[in-house]
Amino acid sequence: MTDVGGQLSSARQQSVLAAALAGLWRFRQTPAMTYRPAYASLTLCIGLAMAPALTHAAADSYRYDPVHSQIVFSIDHDGFSRPLGRLHIASGWLRFDPDDWSRSATELDIDMTRVDMGDAAWNDAVCKPALLDCKTYPTAHFTSTSVERKDATHGVLHGVLNLHGISRPLDISFRVNRVGKTIYGLHTIAGFSATASLDRTAFGINGFPNAIGHDVAVWLELEGIRDSQNSTNDKEHP
Repeated sequence: MTDVGGQLSSARQQSVLAAALAGLWRFRQTPAMTYRPAYASLTLCIGLAMAPALTHAAADSYRYDPVHSQIVFSIDHDGFSRPLGRLHIASGWLRFDPDDWSRSATELDIDMTRVDMGDAAWNDAVCKPALLDCKTYPTAHFTSTSVERKDATHGVLHGVLNLHGISRPLDISFRVNRVGKTIYGLHTIAGFSATASLDRTAFGINGFPNAIGHDVAVWLELEGIRDSQNSTNDKEHP
């Protein structure tokens, strides 16, 4: 039985490995001259059985930490300034292989209903149908399609953003800040900083064209907690 990538399933790997080890033990009981070829073959079989598991283990899975993951955006206000707004990640996952970035991937949902412009009335105005229409489109969704590595710490995440009911390609330039244990040692964290830009009109957000600019600059600060540690009840602050 194999998984989507053609690799042996975990259960099948264990079965093959157990059979190989049992055979190896039997051959160890025979004279040296007769079991050496079979010993070599069994050793090769064990290596082949273990190879898929070792390959899969290289890419760790993470869940985004909604407390330490935030999205900030900026858009022109009639040429006077570029006010900042903030959005929150509702949920999402990240798979990251530090040795082979091409095997990495991510999906995340953005909570549009909690858009924060720094003023309650302004928040309500931005959520109305003329702009984000938060009631109809309460979330935005991003799915990666590939990861391009530029150097030791920088890359580009290629993907598709579904915003305001419309899907468009979006490239996100990012930097890997750090992957490691927190100061308290409770979690393993993968941390990234990223930037992107988009045209709001490409997503059908056309309201107030004479007062609000088209181009939106986006900054993302993201932290993912490794999946095996997401179930802990211990919380780390700050």
